[in-house]
Amino acid sequence: MNSRSLARALLASVALAASIVLAGCDTDQVSLATNAKANQPVPPKLVAAMGEKDMDLNSPILIRLFKQEAELEIWKQTRSGQFALLKTYPICRWSGDLGPKVREGDRQAPEGFYSINPSQMNPQSAYYLSFNTGFPNAFDRALGRTGSQLMVHGDCSSRGCYAMTDEQIAEIYSLGRESFFGGQKAFQFQAYPFRMTPVNMAKHRNNPNMAFWKMIKEGYDHFEVTRQEPKVDFCEKKYVFDAAKAPDAKRDPVFDASAKCPAYIVPEDIASAVREKEQRDEAEYAKLVAKGTPVARMNTGIDGGMNKIFAAKIPEGSTGLSESAEGTTLQMLAMSKAPGTIPGTVNPPKPNLEAVAAAPKEEPVVAAPAANTRVASAQASEKSGGFFSNLGRKMGLGTADTTATTPPPQATASVAPTTAPTTPPTAASRLKAAVTRFVPGYDASKTKSVASAKPAEPKQPETQTRAPLKPSVSGNAQADAGSKDTQMAGAAPVVSSSSFDNRFSAVK
Repeated sequence: MNSRSLARALLASVALAASIVLAGCDTDQVSLATNAKANQPVPPKLVAAMGEKDMDLNSPILIRLFKQEAELEIWKQTRSGQFALLKTYPICRWSGDLGPKVREGDRQAPEGFYSINPSQMNPQSAYYLSFNTGFPNAFDRALGRTGSQLMVHGDCSSRGCYAMTDEQIAEIYSLGRESFFGGQKAFQFQAYPFRMTPVNMAKHRNNPNMAFWKMIKEGYDHFEVTRQEPKVDFCEKKYVFDAAKAPDAKRDPVFDASAKCPAYIVPEDIASAVREKEQRDEAEYAKLVAKGTPVARMNTGIDGGMNKIFAAKIPEGSTGLSESAEGTTLQMLAMSKAPGTIPGTVNPPKPNLEAVAAAPKEEPVVAAPAANTRVASAQASEKSGGFFSNLGRKMGLGTADTTATTPPPQATASVAPTTAPTTPPTAASRLKAAVTRFVPGYDASKTKSVASAKPAEPKQPETQTRAPLKPSVSGNAQADAGSKDTQMAGAAPVVSSSSFDNRFSAVK
């Protein structure tokens, strides 16, 4: 280790020691860069991108995250003092629904504004590396919302968290670490249901969470117009952004999430820019609603989402509540390279069968046929191409689809009505009767029904083989992964879904 790295490590240790004392965390669980996973350098390509964008390696960062788009953005402060987008990461998995987290165990990934300090960075995570989002914040607590250990971590596995691949979280972790080395005391984490555009607001206008989303959109707008980290406070059980002392006040306002708001102002340059943006957005929103922009479909029971680049790599993969591929297909995306290793235990978004079963069912409306009316019926087995059906087509008797609607020659007006409708003979069945009657030596009992035979379904692979993990991790990696005899260095543990709670009970 060279002198510069040693000095940085010592600086981090001092900063963390102070954070640990204040936060009351377990000292053996919190350390910024004392193992190989947590001390991986920022990739040279990303360092080069910083140089191109006038950023320093140790300058402050800010994170924005969007569920519907399944994307996590890293913003970094430039030498001008404003933030600029450094990189966008596709999210491998998030759980729950669009909307804030309300209670422990609801599988919801949180939405809102949170602050991440060094004590929330966990290199000993059971999910490779992680940082705690800080949920619940003062606003959440004022509303009685509960939950704990809500993380951004690796291993592409989520139960109320935002899960990346191990390679992605290693890179994100390194960027946070470097910002702390540079003196940033905490970085802001903004989590949204979707990009807060007029189009998305119009699509979700009937969602019961809209009042909350409009409130956090104000913070979104503050960042959009200033490219500065918005100052966040809480009062009267609501968010307040960029509050400042009133001109005639003798001291800064004191905020309490459950109490009445103190006297404050928002600087006029920020307030006017935000007002102009809100007016433009509201005008566009009104146009979209007036022209009948469809309301987003309610996907009852689907658990979370996954970015399309990952869904394309998984058998029967689905983006769930995230946006699906637009202008292309998942099959086409399957040819592209995934940003990291997808574990074999990954669980793509699927409907929650219990929620679907509990949802009200709509009874189909079926017109009952008259008793003396024959029902046109095309048998699926004949559509599939049985022997007699194919022979009938060759002889010019038509296909099963067309001949099924032709009344048989034997049917007359004198046919007595039956209590239940019967299926009329098709061209294939009439042809079979003709062959039985007129072909010498034909024995119908020896003929197997080809039309009724079900085609064999292709065998689906039972599991997806996990690709070898990156070789760059060593050292204390097995602290997360368990026995070194059962896995490669740096690999997250591969466990059955039934043991998820056991893994999750560990400190992430």
